[in-house]
Amino acid sequence: MTLRNGLFVLTVAGCMAVSGCSPTYRGHGYAPKPEELSAIVAGQDTKSSVRTKIGRPGTQGLVSGDAWYYVGSTEKEYLFYAPEVIDRTVVVVLFDDQGTVQNVRQFGLEDGKVIDLVTRTTPTYGKELNVAQQLLGNIFNFNSSSLLQ
Repeated sequence: MTLRNGLFVLTVAGCMAVSGCSPTYRGHGYAPKPEELSAIVAGQDTKSSVRTKIGRPGTQGLVSGDAWYYVGSTEKEYLFYAPEVIDRTVVVVLFDDQGTVQNVRQFGLEDGKVIDLVTRTTPTYGKELNVAQQLLGNIFNFNSSSLLQ
């Protein structure tokens, strides 16, 4: 290999190594843009017109379906670090009993609240078998009548 070829291979390898260090951005979900939301008029638009203007919601209110939620977020992932949410938009479209838009609200990442999840676990009692004990224990529990059923 000549010096020129070696330099070329080293340059390509260096570029690949550096490009692997760049962050990756991923979008999840869908939230309408502000200009799309401005087309929705409270008191005039209905569920069908909202569906036509901005699409189907990501989720609806559980009880009556009178609230439509559009959730979109962007995550930044860098190397082996945990992904970081850098942007989140939640749009809520509220409807009255006749299906007419009552209100349209938009929330951002700064409006969110951190919820602390409980990480305790409930112990289960009984035999604790390792993998070898489970495999060997099942070999001798074979019953040919169970195959005929």
